[in-house]
Amino acid sequence: METLCTGDRLERRLCDVVAQLRPLYSTEAEDRPDSLLHDYPDPSRIVEALRVLIDVLFPGREESADVTPDEFGVFLLRRLGRAWRLLRPQIERAIPFRWKGAAAQLEEPAPAVVDPAVESRRVLGEFFGQLPEIRRWLIEDVRAAYEGDPAALTYAEVQLAYPGLLAIAVHRVAHELYVRHVPIVPRIMSEWAHARTGVDIHPGATIGHGFFIDHATGVVIGETARIGNRVKIYQGVTLGAQSFPLDEHGHPIKHIRRHPTVEDDVVIYANATILGGDTVIGAGSTIGGNVFLMHSVPPNSLVVGEHAQLHVKNDPPDKRSQRKRR
Repeated sequence: METLCTGDRLERRLCDVVAQLRPLYSTEAEDRPDSLLHDYPDPSRIVEALRVLIDVLFPGREESADVTPDEFGVFLLRRLGRAWRLLRPQIERAIPFRWKGAAAQLEEPAPAVVDPAVESRRVLGEFFGQLPEIRRWLIEDVRAAYEGDPAALTYAEVQLAYPGLLAIAVHRVAHELYVRHVPIVPRIMSEWAHARTGVDIHPGATIGHGFFIDHATGVVIGETARIGNRVKIYQGVTLGAQSFPLDEHGHPIKHIRRHPTVEDDVVIYANATILGGDTVIGAGSTIGGNVFLMHSVPPNSLVVGEHAQLHVKNDPPDKRSQRKRR
């Protein structure tokens, strides 16, 4: 290192910074907070693959798709091939975190060790086989958005412009990888959608068909949340954890229910917060805006909060003109 730091004053200053930085990076194989991320999955490749898959599910949503009906099969085949080539090596890199991840090392019995190359092909084969089902569900999501929003005048508008639909599409892709125990990759996908749309859906959440997020921004749906069919939620809604138990070392216990269940045909209005793994919102219920809820409600309930009383003071025109002259 010293032979590289014989230049001018600036170079020597930078070399001093490097000398202080280098001990802060671990090159060990174990999963650590100071790990050097040199052989980890590549987020840029994962996002590129995700955008290709979005274009398979909604052709033209991410890239222009001037394709004739006769060429459409070839278009899909090429897009799927590209997505496979992008994703497979990233999943292969992620698979070892099943057993070498920090939480995995505390599990009993220890997770099974598999050949990452073989497992990545198996997982992707199953995942690609689910794409037609994902497409079927997304068609219902588009219909739910169109029918649930009077401002939507065309299905094309929903598919091309609605951030809630993009967040749902990404979730449906990421969830299929999550349930196949692919570490890291699904979360990178969901966080890309979070950055693009303002919607934070953990890939572990289970979401039924005909789901609509109106306005989208600020929605948070936790890992163990369960959402039924034909559910509609508005901006700022949180389906979160009330609390979580710690193990004997003071670490959060993983893989336990922490988030609510929302049954079929529920509407949750803006900025409502619903917490807790034992909380169940019964089918057909309506949860009002700004409600804070930590207990279950039966089916067909209407839940509203008591808000500060509004006072409207009459302000005659002559008084307004007097204030303006001042």
